[in-house]
Amino acid sequence: MKASAGDNTISATMAPASTTDALIGEGKAWGMSTAVDLQDCNPDSIRDRDRIEAYVVELCELIGMKRYGECQIVYFGEGRVAGYSMIQLIETSLISGHFANDTNRAYLDIFSCKGYDPAAVEAFSKQFFGARRSSTAVTLRH
Repeated sequence: MKASAGDNTISATMAPASTTDALIGEGKAWGMSTAVDLQDCNPDSIRDRDRIEAYVVELCELIGMKRYGECQIVYFGEGRVAGYSMIQLIETSLISGHFANDTNRAYLDIFSCKGYDPAAVEAFSKQFFGARRSSTAVTLRH
């Protein structure tokens, strides 16, 4: 997967995904939730519905998730909370995001009962939206 914010290629690594697979399954955690906060995003990228949809498609390919149905992207709100919100069902749960125009921030959540590489998600998301800073929190769900 190549994010168009630069010439670097972000790809999932096998080792972290297999490590998370060892934590998820029968007798283990039900799934994993990753929250990615992006700060100082490229304003054009978080205000572009088509770009947000492309992000979802490319992210699902990167982490090996199968999309279920169409991605829903809605623009609403005023002032501080104005911006797009997105939700994409995946066969193993869902991906959601909120894009705040006022602060040029993005708040992304990926929940799945199938393992994936949270570091690849953060790196790809940061590059895709041209964020200067990012932080990630991962929670195993039992």
